[in-house]
Amino acid sequence: MITMKRILFSLVAAGTMLAASAQNAVKPAIPEDQNIEQKVDALMKKMTLDEKIGQMTELSIDVIAKRTNPFAGIDPQNFKVDDLKNILKKYQLEKQFDLSAGMPSKEVMMNIYQAIQAVESRKGFQLDEAMLDKVIGKYKVGSILNVPAGVAQSKEKWEEIIRKIQEKSMKEIGIPCIYGVDQIHGTTYTLGGTFFPQGINMGAAFNRTLVREEARISAYETKAGSIPWTYAPVIDLGRDPRWPRMWENYGEDAYVNAQMGREAVLGFQGNDPNHIGKEHIAACLKHYMGYGVPVSGKDRTPSSITVQDMREKHFAPFLEAIKAGALSVMVNSAMNNGLPFHANYELLTKCLKKDLNWDGVVVTDWADIDNLYKRDKIAANKKEAIKIAINAGIDMSMDPYDVNFCTDLKELAQEGEVPMSRIDDAVRRILRMKYRLGLFDTPDYKHQDFPLFGSEQHAAVALQAAEESLVLLKNTDHILPLASGKKLLITGPNANSMRTLNGGWSYSWQGDKADECATAYNTILEAFTNKFGAGNIVYVPGVTYKQGGAYWEENTPEIEKAVAAAANVDYIVACIGENSYCETPGNLTDLSLSENQINLVKALAATGKPVILVLNEGRPRIMNEIEPLAKAVVNIMLPGNYGGDALANLLAGDANFSGKMPYTYPKYINSLVTYDYKPCENMEKMQGAYDYDAVMSVQWAFGYGLSYTTFAYSNLKVDKSRFTSGDLLTFTVDVRNTGTRAGKESVLLFSSDLVASLTPDNRRLRAFEKVNLEPGESKTVTLKVKASDLAFVGYDGKWILEKGDFRIQVGDQILDVTSVETKKWKFLI
Repeated sequence: MITMKRILFSLVAAGTMLAASAQNAVKPAIPEDQNIEQKVDALMKKMTLDEKIGQMTELSIDVIAKRTNPFAGIDPQNFKVDDLKNILKKYQLEKQFDLSAGMPSKEVMMNIYQAIQAVESRKGFQLDEAMLDKVIGKYKVGSILNVPAGVAQSKEKWEEIIRKIQEKSMKEIGIPCIYGVDQIHGTTYTLGGTFFPQGINMGAAFNRTLVREEARISAYETKAGSIPWTYAPVIDLGRDPRWPRMWENYGEDAYVNAQMGREAVLGFQGNDPNHIGKEHIAACLKHYMGYGVPVSGKDRTPSSITVQDMREKHFAPFLEAIKAGALSVMVNSAMNNGLPFHANYELLTKCLKKDLNWDGVVVTDWADIDNLYKRDKIAANKKEAIKIAINAGIDMSMDPYDVNFCTDLKELAQEGEVPMSRIDDAVRRILRMKYRLGLFDTPDYKHQDFPLFGSEQHAAVALQAAEESLVLLKNTDHILPLASGKKLLITGPNANSMRTLNGGWSYSWQGDKADECATAYNTILEAFTNKFGAGNIVYVPGVTYKQGGAYWEENTPEIEKAVAAAANVDYIVACIGENSYCETPGNLTDLSLSENQINLVKALAATGKPVILVLNEGRPRIMNEIEPLAKAVVNIMLPGNYGGDALANLLAGDANFSGKMPYTYPKYINSLVTYDYKPCENMEKMQGAYDYDAVMSVQWAFGYGLSYTTFAYSNLKVDKSRFTSGDLLTFTVDVRNTGTRAGKESVLLFSSDLVASLTPDNRRLRAFEKVNLEPGESKTVTLKVKASDLAFVGYDGKWILEKGDFRIQVGDQILDVTSVETKKWKFLI
């Protein structure tokens, strides 16, 4: 019997086919390569249903890891002390444990087990050949992800692991595996690789060239380990400081994320997305989309984003990066207005694939098809969840542990619940990406062919990125740079930690292995000791994080020791903020800086010695109580392995600050706002980045940042004061270094729509350029803005540029321009 549900499904499928033919009017986001398409067609004709479904499956490396059970073969009901002695002898541990009194206690048994696991771990990660045969031989799985044993591997080990996987894949199915990792701020899962600042810092640098270079270097070094796919860049908008993933993206602004996302894609992939060369890898944009504004502020919880904000702001970075040729997209784990993104046909298929005519791969985030029934309750079981997600537009499931995805999807295909046309489309996309990566010709590489891996040349770029990303927020009486020969107290829980400099996704998921893996690099304490001399440095932390505890846990403070040490120094450098965290474990209930750290700063300020606050944190923590007590404040965020050296260079005056705030730093817990607020939100004289004397209801504004020199703006001009929707507006402004030091200035252009049919944002960033100026030097900076960029999404969901006036501001320079027509678009590409 044909049910109404089946009829509706057929109509949807028919509509999909019609929409697919209509999309030909849109220029392909990635130019079609006929040679690749012919290869995909030929291979598809040979593939079985099992092989096709296997290509849509991605499993964690843990599934094929060799696991050793030292007690295998022993009857637990008849476990004797002699059995345990034999095990200890096998692992050469008999001298460490005394069994003369018989079977040990449970605590000692746990110590024995941990000692055995330590011996096994020293052997290094090993693949389980039987599991490899099951995963690839039986289930034909086409993708593996993640880092072995939860910690970064050497490039040699990566090459060994991936070569074995590729040999098995090519032998069994004739199709290479695609291996993916989260290398989001450099080569972060490869030992000895170059780490860059996190995304939030790269946003603060306002330097497109550095972002592209970071991605290029990361691609080169990732490929040295034969890894062809990274889950980066992160182009969510960090618009809620409570959110634990705020530091992964480029800040709160849509335009900055769009520009940096574009540069990252070009750096990772090169200029030809159909032919990813030996030194490049596939990018994966994440997390599509609206992930950064959960109502609760907590990770993977619901958002309530309007159509206008979704299209104008959250979609903008993805649109720009797709146009740059991004080969894949990862989906937001949460939901918007009750509909999980992994089930959203409108956004996954219509908006992304059809409207943009994009032929790349859509991959789930971790276990997110399972979440449709386990967490979100829109499916009764896994099979139904798979049906919903695949039909919505998911091409590959990061399952990541369960091969039953293959079984369930095969049944759905055989039952007609998932059309073969949908499966074929997904597999084509995956095969196309593998051909574009050249994996069929070169499934793996030799690490020796990448001699610049971890080189000084790469390190120099990472150091420059760190220096340009640190933001000087306060410098009373020009206390910085520090006078030479003075004694410094280095204090605070972040002073002697590589973990806090790097944050999450650094050697391990939570970043907790950084202190043991990054010993070759300098903490803030070590960098300052090298820069100012050991005789001028006193180190007493006062507050420390609890080793092995939750990221927010601290030990009993010893503030009195730090206060005592302050008696014999000239300056106090208090390094405060957060320990590392990542994703959901980083959720918080209070955005305030910890009480221990606040008390530490108060006590140190009471000594009368000048205090320099160093904020080392992934998100802004409320610190309005202690900001007035500091002579200087530097926001270093998460600057990476070279962050300590960068800070030392800047505070010594060997480099100049040029970073600007990539987000709005809140002053009060109930006053969270972004710079592009609505007029009715009535900020107190928040005139923007250049009104340094403003009394703000925020701690520091988006775009704010000081330098050791000063800059003057003049002569703002535009080539078209009256324009139509198709025009390109070219603005010029003169910027002069009026100080005595060389410096770099990020020139930001803001627009304000003075009257609109929907209440306009107070202002929007539309363009930026960074210039380097010697003392007394002046340059004319050119900033280009498409007239269509001044459009907004109307109440009817369509883009509209309305006739009327716009105010343009660059520095303290203001001029008005006028749109002489009203124009509507269904969507803008």
